[in-house]
Amino acid sequence: MKELRDPAALRRLLEDIASLARRTGRTPRLMEVCGTHTMALFRSGLTPLLAEAGVEMVSGPGCPVCITPNAVHEAAIAILTGTEGVTLAAFGDMTRVPTTRGSLQTAVPAAGARLKIVYSPEEALEEARRDPARPVVFYGAGFETTIPAIAFTVRRAAAEGLRNYSVLPALWLVPPALRAVLEAREVAVDGFIYPGHVSAVIGVGPYEFVARDYGVPGAVAGFEPGDILLAVRSVLEQAVEGKPRVALEYSRAIGPDGNSVARALMEEIFEPYDACWRGLGTIPASGLRFKQAFSGFDAAGRFGLVLETTERDLAGCRCGDVLRGVIRPEGCRLFGKKCRPDSPLGPCMVSYEGACLIHFKYGPEKGVRA
Repeated sequence: MKELRDPAALRRLLEDIASLARRTGRTPRLMEVCGTHTMALFRSGLTPLLAEAGVEMVSGPGCPVCITPNAVHEAAIAILTGTEGVTLAAFGDMTRVPTTRGSLQTAVPAAGARLKIVYSPEEALEEARRDPARPVVFYGAGFETTIPAIAFTVRRAAAEGLRNYSVLPALWLVPPALRAVLEAREVAVDGFIYPGHVSAVIGVGPYEFVARDYGVPGAVAGFEPGDILLAVRSVLEQAVEGKPRVALEYSRAIGPDGNSVARALMEEIFEPYDACWRGLGTIPASGLRFKQAFSGFDAAGRFGLVLETTERDLAGCRCGDVLRGVIRPEGCRLFGKKCRPDSPLGPCMVSYEGACLIHFKYGPEKGVRA
C-alpha cells in the first residue's frame, strides 16, 4: 500500500500519463464510473494533476443513491408515513434525499412507525427477528456490490419464516448504464475507469462489449492513488496502440471472473427488468426485481405501492446531467448557492459518492460561493 501512495512513484506515473496523453493528439476524456473513485481522485489531489498531465476526468453514474429516481424515494416515504407500527430501515444517506414530499428525515411517521438508520441489510433483518409482530422494511439501494448481501437477508428470512421482513428494492446494474451513456452520445468518452467494488462481484467480462462494440478502452481500478493512475495509464496505452480492451489493474484484490457465489445468490432471488435511472431514463435490463418465488418480500407489492417510471427532480436540480457527465457540478446554477450539503436540492449533494458533494468539499473553490 505504501508504494501506491509513494510520491515519487506517483510522479513517475503522471509523467508516463502526460507522455501518452500527448501521443493521443488531443485531451482524452476518461469517465470514472464509481463515485468512490471520484472521491479518491479529489481527496488525493489527483484531478488537477491529471488535468496538468493532459487528461480530463469526468464523473459517471456510479452513485446508487443518486441514480435512484425520486419516485422510489417517495415510495419509501409513503411506507413510513402511511403504515402504523412499521420500521423503515435505510442507509443514512438515503434518508436525506430531497423530494417533492420532503425526505425520510423530515417526514412525519405514522403512529408507532419509526425510521432506523442501519449500516447493513443484516441489521434490518435482525430488527425483524427481534420483534416478529412488527413489520420491518429495508430500503435497499445499491449496485452489484451491495445486492448479494440484500439477497442473503431475503434468503435467510425465507428460511426462518420471517414474514414481517421485506425489501423496497432500488437495485441497479452498472454495465447497462455504460451502454446508455455511450448510446446517448451526449459526451465523448475516450475511456472508462471501471469500479473495483462492483468488479469484485461481476469480474471483467460484463464490460467487454464497451471495447468490442464501441472501441472504447477501459481498466478496472482500486482506490489508492497509485491504483487509479495505473488504470489511467493503461487506458491511454490502449488508446495509443489502438487496441481497446478491459484491463485489470486491481488484481491484488479481485480476479477476472469476480465472485461466482455472490452472482449466484443475486440470480437466485432477483431478475433483471427495464429500470428508470435518474438522468438516464429507462435502461433495458438495468435493474433487479424479485423473482416470483420471492415476490412476497417485495415491499412495494406488500404495501400496495405503484412505482412511477418517470423522473421528477426538484426544480432547477441538474443532478441527472451531472450523472451523465454532461456538466460538472459547477455547471449547475444552484451549486454552492441554494444547493449545499446543509440544504441539498438533489441526491448528488447528499451522498458520500455524489459528485456535487465531492466537488463542494474538495474542489478548487471548496464550496465557497457568493
